[in-house]
Amino acid sequence: MPLGISPSVLLVDDNAIQIATRKAILEHADVRVLVASDGAAALNLLSNPSRTENIGLVFTDHLMPGMSGPELVREIRQRGWDFPVVVLSGFPDAEAAYQDLRVTFRTKPFPPDSLIALARELLGQCMRRSA
Repeated sequence: MPLGISPSVLLVDDNAIQIATRKAILEHADVRVLVASDGAAALNLLSNPSRTENIGLVFTDHLMPGMSGPELVREIRQRGWDFPVVVLSGFPDAEAAYQDLRVTFRTKPFPPDSLIALARELLGQCMRRSA
């Protein structure tokens, strides 16, 4: 990550209201945010080197059309991207689908203050690793 550039969060969700709400919450807390409406769009964004070097954290939904959360995370890991991934799901049992994929799993609803705190914690770990 280039010096002086704080890492961004990539939000991946097919629900426009969910993504807009989380984006507004994080941006209000001075967190830089990129968005993707599905897994394919997220991978396309991540494949752009000028974007990837600035991404420090991915929040993804579990159920999405086309590419599910587990499929997206598997692809992220297979491509060698090691940034933290947080999966947000309304299905507590879905956590089993992420075994061995090194994710943080949280159930919805996920309160705004918890979203901000988790993003700051994981972005801080990213900054320490790259320093």
